[in-house]
Amino acid sequence: MTTHPTPALISQYASGGAVVDDATVWAVEAHLEVCAECRTVLTGAVDPGVRDLLDRVADVLAAGITAGPGPVRRRRLRRTGVAARVLPWLATAAGLMLAAVLFEKTFASLPSLVLLIAPVAPLVPVAAVWSRRLDPAWELTATTPRTGLPLLMRRTLGVLVAVVPVLAVAGWGTGHSVGLWLLPALGFTAGTLALGTVVGVDRAALALAVTWSAGVVAPSLAGGQLPIVLTGNSLPGWAVTTVVLTAVLLVRVRRRPRDLTRTFR
Repeated sequence: MTTHPTPALISQYASGGAVVDDATVWAVEAHLEVCAECRTVLTGAVDPGVRDLLDRVADVLAAGITAGPGPVRRRRLRRTGVAARVLPWLATAAGLMLAAVLFEKTFASLPSLVLLIAPVAPLVPVAAVWSRRLDPAWELTATTPRTGLPLLMRRTLGVLVAVVPVLAVAGWGTGHSVGLWLLPALGFTAGTLALGTVVGVDRAALALAVTWSAGVVAPSLAGGQLPIVLTGNSLPGWAVTTVVLTAVLLVRVRRRPRDLTRTFR
């Protein structure tokens, strides 16, 4: 929002009017963060009873803080951030690929388990970085207006930066083309995030992993050959699928920003 919202719009926002759509609410909240003038207008638009209640709560909190004990100083910081809590899930993905490499080396006559597992390997840590149970600040992340899309991309990129080298080593160790493990992994990651705006990333990752395992991995191992979707001819299809799913994700988040809060389950 490049201009100030009108007083009427701020009044509708303050009263929670249904005529204000999600995108407008998101833009107003982002503008209020940086505009003291509009925050003053918002103060005047709030119902007097609500304003009095907030003033009383503020007075009680201020008195409690003043009378209470001082903060306890810690000698060392505790590692409670979401990045530290996701490390076990990254290790799980790495261990899964290591097991796939060992399986493929041991049973050379069977289809490549590395190629079969690579598409869903990033899904566990991707779901972990969007789990409310692992993020100590998920309430702020889910409700702050301007943390949506940039945070989504940063967290997902962080997971891929950690997982893709593991996939690269597994692919190199078993002699597979880069595209055959990279493009499916990126496609499933984009699909998980796009579906995650509807049902939550946890559920989306689980649904896609189960569907892939039941529809592709199990039949491939039983039949003794790789499916056509993991051959060289499938690379253009994976590339197009990844681009389309990424575009769908960006459109959904930009048009309906609050759909991003559904990713936290």
